[in-house]
Amino acid sequence: MHRLTYLFGMLFLILGSTLSYSQDEEAVEFEVNLSKDRLGINERLRVEFTMNKDGDNFTPPDFEGFRVLMGPSQNISSSWVNGVRSYSKTYFYILAPTERGNFTIKQASIIINGKTYKSLPKKVEVTAAVDKPSDQMTADDIADESLHLVAEVSKATPYLNEAISVVYKLYVSPTINVSNFRPLDNPTYNNFWSQDIPVTSYNVKNGTYNGKSYRYVILKRVVLYPQKSGSLEIEPLSLDVTLEVPTNRRDFFGGPIYAQTNKTVSAGQRTIRVTPLPTEGQPSNFGGAVGKFKFKVTTSKKSLKASESLQAIVQVEGEGNLKLFQLPVLEMPGSLEVYEPEFNENVRTTLSGMQGKVSNQYTVVPSFKGKYPIPPIGFSYFDPESQGYKSISSEEIMIDVMEGPLETSSGSIAVGQNNKRVIQSTGSQFNFIKLTPNLQPIRDRVFFGSLKFYLFLISPLLLIPLAIVFGKKREAIASDEVGNRIKKANRLARKYLFTAKKALGEKDAFYIALEKALHNYLKAKLKIETSEFAKEKIALLLAQKEVDPDTAEGFIALLKNCEMARYSPFSEVQMQQDYKKASEVISAMDKQL
Repeated sequence: MHRLTYLFGMLFLILGSTLSYSQDEEAVEFEVNLSKDRLGINERLRVEFTMNKDGDNFTPPDFEGFRVLMGPSQNISSSWVNGVRSYSKTYFYILAPTERGNFTIKQASIIINGKTYKSLPKKVEVTAAVDKPSDQMTADDIADESLHLVAEVSKATPYLNEAISVVYKLYVSPTINVSNFRPLDNPTYNNFWSQDIPVTSYNVKNGTYNGKSYRYVILKRVVLYPQKSGSLEIEPLSLDVTLEVPTNRRDFFGGPIYAQTNKTVSAGQRTIRVTPLPTEGQPSNFGGAVGKFKFKVTTSKKSLKASESLQAIVQVEGEGNLKLFQLPVLEMPGSLEVYEPEFNENVRTTLSGMQGKVSNQYTVVPSFKGKYPIPPIGFSYFDPESQGYKSISSEEIMIDVMEGPLETSSGSIAVGQNNKRVIQSTGSQFNFIKLTPNLQPIRDRVFFGSLKFYLFLISPLLLIPLAIVFGKKREAIASDEVGNRIKKANRLARKYLFTAKKALGEKDAFYIALEKALHNYLKAKLKIETSEFAKEKIALLLAQKEVDPDTAEGFIALLKNCEMARYSPFSEVQMQQDYKKASEVISAMDKQL
């Protein structure tokens, strides 16, 4: 009896296990769900592959006719209700149609408990674009509405040479998070003089965009001075932004689950309409200054002795295009010796434009006693606020030379018309030719057999050892390839620096010659091909050679100017400054290297 009971129990256990196993096999589900089976070409399609048991080796279809915008993303949910476990695992994709027509979402496959399961194919129809897409918002849709790159221009209709600022701001909705960004394309500012205002740190601020609350960060600031009238284009700035956007799914604690996506944003191309400066009322001495300025002419002293020196300074101070116009030329009496002026600049650039002062300092040396007036000189500029020209005139300055020869004294030089010096005749400047020369006859001397004769005779033999030594020296120099390259580079540096000086006023020729001079100079000094190195590498090499940081920075700044000159306009004043800076830097590096 007990044995029979045991047999029936074993039978029920085996049948129950088989039934349970059969029920488990039948309970496996793997299906595909589409957000819609008909959509416009400008809409998005959400495709979900859902299973009720965990599986491995999920293989999606190729999604022919669609472009994958996001996915595969994975969502898992598991719960216990009244002792019954509920499990769901979903792989989903966000797709964008690539063309109109009828398409099939083909079968996907997965392995569950060692068996392969496949989803059923689904038909999808893609129609023409719809006016208002009604599909579920994807990460890209949210990013489109929540991320904006804006170029804010201070003035869209400036005058020629009037400063405008461009501030690039990235506006981000509070609902999304930006984890990283990188520039794809920096704008060029053709037909503008440009100056970047460095952004040292990215500070997040609160603001509004299109009437909605946003957070924003300033990415780039630049000041522009238009160098040409008419419509000028500012190219857009483009960024690749990595961001996290909320989805409709929630985590265990009820918080939104974020999806990561990449978005390319651009600050739209801007057109600046530049107004030419009016010709009506333009002063004859107008040199292109635009802004608000003060003008003065001063001297370091007003009384001195002949052969002493003084400094006469022509200075313009204020706000405007300080680096883009020529200073008035100081006119001096012809009896005063005047040297080439030394240009000085103390200018800083802010978002409102250039501020500071520029000046020419003349060294003046009087030769004669007397009083010499420095006549007034005028300076004119255009004021954009009042939309008119303004002129300023300096005061007359009297220079009193207290001690020295008189200008009308014997053998002196007087000043004639047009500041030309006229030689004053004293009557004693010409003497008679001597009539008695006191000449003596040359004595007869025999050359043959003399000491000079024998010296000339053996001189060729004495020259042979010298020729041998000289030949070996030439061979040694010719075999010294490194030394010859250095000498050649040194000669080229001097040659191109001289070429740059002759090309002052011709931007392209000047900066090409200056860049070649700088590279050949380093090639001669460091014995390397610096044209193959970036500026950062050159700066490192100069630091290793213990070159003074200010000198190295000046050298790198000159190389940057040579590169910028290809894309930005440079005035003749800027070229003169760069040539002078190059001479000073090379001289300083010569002493240190």
